[in-house]
Amino acid sequence: MQAAVSVTPARIPELLLGLATVRPVFIWGAPGIGKSSLVRAFADSLGLECVSLIGTQLAPEDLIGVPQIREGRSVFCPPESIARDEPYCLFLDELNAATPDVQKAFYSLILDRRIGGYELPAGSLVIGAGNRATDNALARPMASALVNRLTHVHLEASATDWLAWAAGNGIHPWITDYLTDRPDHLWSKPPRTEEPFSTPRSWHMLSDALHSFGPALDEDTLKIVAHGTLTPAHAVSFCGYAKIVRNEYGIEAILKGDASWPRRLEDRDLLYYLADSFRGRLVRELPASKEHVGAAGRQTAYRAKSLLVQLAEISVEVAQTVIADDADGQPVLPAWFLVEAARDMPRLVEARR
Repeated sequence: MQAAVSVTPARIPELLLGLATVRPVFIWGAPGIGKSSLVRAFADSLGLECVSLIGTQLAPEDLIGVPQIREGRSVFCPPESIARDEPYCLFLDELNAATPDVQKAFYSLILDRRIGGYELPAGSLVIGAGNRATDNALARPMASALVNRLTHVHLEASATDWLAWAAGNGIHPWITDYLTDRPDHLWSKPPRTEEPFSTPRSWHMLSDALHSFGPALDEDTLKIVAHGTLTPAHAVSFCGYAKIVRNEYGIEAILKGDASWPRRLEDRDLLYYLADSFRGRLVRELPASKEHVGAAGRQTAYRAKSLLVQLAEISVEVAQTVIADDADGQPVLPAWFLVEAARDMPRLVEARR
């Protein structure tokens, strides 16, 4: 299902309070952005126990229950996890990954709030969640009858929301500081190949690892855990940032001329991070139109081209990342600066192509 309108995690409690209390709700979103934890936190805020049923781990009989004979008639007894006397939040996780038979078994529970002879207690909530097929996740087509029984909410990752949550939940300071500077690295689109990719969940996993190893964490181990949890480019950048934190080596010193680009091969992750920080600085400081370039802008552009030449002498590949287009093939730096770069640094621009 494609999102017409998406919401950030901060909006979810308000929407669920207005929607889930009257109708079943389905939350769509990419893997690892916090759908399950948001539902559990919402249920807890209402004082309701959250009972999770994972669609991929169920068979129809797990919902319908087993038959018993009562007064000569068969009666299906729903499982204890569902048949409760007190109101609760029934969370149908990975519902759209369940088999069609399991999805059908949920129909009456979702729409009529009952299964067999059992009816959910008044005050109970029914909330579903699932990944999207476009995220290379396990997802099956949802029948129109089921789609029409749910109110659909599309969730997107938000660095602002996640960092606000992280501040009170023990996330390692290296990670909160890094993502404050690079909020675009919080989440990346799931790759088509089997490799780690960055999500709020994977950053949380990395935080747990950093806390677990503590101050004794060495560079080699950091590379292992970072590349085991994050998108490869983000892992390289984060390792470079960690090296800066440990060695007090930053982009400011390079821009001021107090330090030069690191040249050692073993500092290549640091070089990538500094180049990425340099790119971000240029995006912020160079105006989109050359007509608005003042004295400070001209000085920044002149210094930037000089630093790009120095960077290219160390690695054309790293220097190319500074002026590269974004993931959609659109220029990130102003066109006028790229024209000047093409004139003054043809070798670098040819490599970019």
